[in-house]
Amino acid sequence: MPFKKLHFEIKEKLESHEISTPTPFQIKSIPVIKSGANLFCTAPKGSGKTTAMILTTMQKLKCEEVGTAPRAVVLVESSEKAMELYDAFLAYTRHTTLRLYGCDERQHIELLKSEIFEGVDILICTPITMNKLLLLEGVNTTQLKIFNIDDAEFLVDKKSYAALMAITQSAPKCQYVLYSEKLHPILKRFEDYFMQYAKKVSTK
Repeated sequence: MPFKKLHFEIKEKLESHEISTPTPFQIKSIPVIKSGANLFCTAPKGSGKTTAMILTTMQKLKCEEVGTAPRAVVLVESSEKAMELYDAFLAYTRHTTLRLYGCDERQHIELLKSEIFEGVDILICTPITMNKLLLLEGVNTTQLKIFNIDDAEFLVDKKSYAALMAITQSAPKCQYVLYSEKLHPILKRFEDYFMQYAKKVSTK
């Protein structure tokens, strides 16, 4: 079972949330994500995609802070989504040393830059904000281990798509995991750019 092979702090969190049985999607996806492969994850709403992303990100970072540069990034559609996901992550990362940061686009970019500079392990933001930060040298991507994209259908938007392509061209080699309800043709294009040899996990 996927949960049995996770870091002990993650298992304690699952117990505290009274989660003992993985969903069919989690059974299929968690071992593949843990293997380090690039992955397209497609499953309907309510399949446990967000929880799978949180657990595997924490596992990748061994539930501990290291250095100051982000080692995990989660791209989302909007600031509202970033704040929602921040709260979802916090329910699991609280009482670990992992440092979580959600970018609120209503804040000035220089403020985001200075707060990220203090030290972050998991960075949650939109592609457009992340690209702005990179252009201002406000985020260091050299330590990235895992790059998640949540509800990736929003990338059909040209501005978000262009920002993502710019980000991945400057990011070092790391694991990419893309979550969506359906694999839109535009998302499939990423195999030719930054998701080489990507595997696919899907449930209906």
